[in-house]
Amino acid sequence: MKNLGYYNGVIMPIDELKIPVTDRSVYFGDGLYDVVHAVNQKTFALNDHLDRFYDSCKLLNIPFNMPKEELKNLIENLSQKEGSKNQKIYWQVSRGSALRNHAFPENTKSNLLIMITDGPLKDMNKLKYDLILVEDTRFFHCNIKTLNLIPNVLASEKAKQANCHEAVLHRGEYVTECAHSNIAILKNGELKTAPLNNLILPGITRAHLIKICQELNIPVIEEAFTITELMNCDEAIVCASGSLFMGVNKIENKKVGGKDPELLKKLQNTYEKKIIDVCGSVIA
Repeated sequence: MKNLGYYNGVIMPIDELKIPVTDRSVYFGDGLYDVVHAVNQKTFALNDHLDRFYDSCKLLNIPFNMPKEELKNLIENLSQKEGSKNQKIYWQVSRGSALRNHAFPENTKSNLLIMITDGPLKDMNKLKYDLILVEDTRFFHCNIKTLNLIPNVLASEKAKQANCHEAVLHRGEYVTECAHSNIAILKNGELKTAPLNNLILPGITRAHLIKICQELNIPVIEEAFTITELMNCDEAIVCASGSLFMGVNKIENKKVGGKDPELLKKLQNTYEKKIIDVCGSVIA
């Protein structure tokens, strides 16, 4: 089944799937989500994404009672039912269905939605990102992967209108992350990335980048860096599950990076090998 959808046990094509208008995701965005990719119908880093998902449930007090292993098996079984080799697997949980009221409803059960579509990974070897800068106007729970993404949507549209791939978010002079990615820089053989706090999402690919640097004895500095540092870095790296470790070409139409391609390529090749070891290839 192409473009498979699942909602509370019902499985059908996404464009035929229905959810009730009283689902709190509809009028409050009162829920959480996560995304993982599969190559050759084999998921990569699913356990890491599930750990973050369940952590977010706790942070928002969403009573999602399905055991982690059960959700993992459900996602993997649904992946086998969807016909694509390269898949983008999205799932979300809302607080439940109830008449509109800001306070939490009582005696409701959380709603689980899963969507699986064709979604190949972007090729790090053939693409470098062009970026724009956008003031970060999000709220102060960016560490929770909630459904509330209007500032991210607006920033992404600005990037699209500028013919760019991503928007770099900043609070004043300091860079936080991107509209739907994390960002890091290489300078003098060191990796620098914003620290984990309530201003950035604890990205899974960001964590893999840090781990690979540690394996390769590349120093890692987790502290906020400025726009000036970004513009003058040796290489900038946009990291996300669908784009992996993407190099950067330009920011605000100004050339950025290109000063340490060997180190960037070493990081990319190392990550590619990890994916190949699990999935058999990077692009099926």
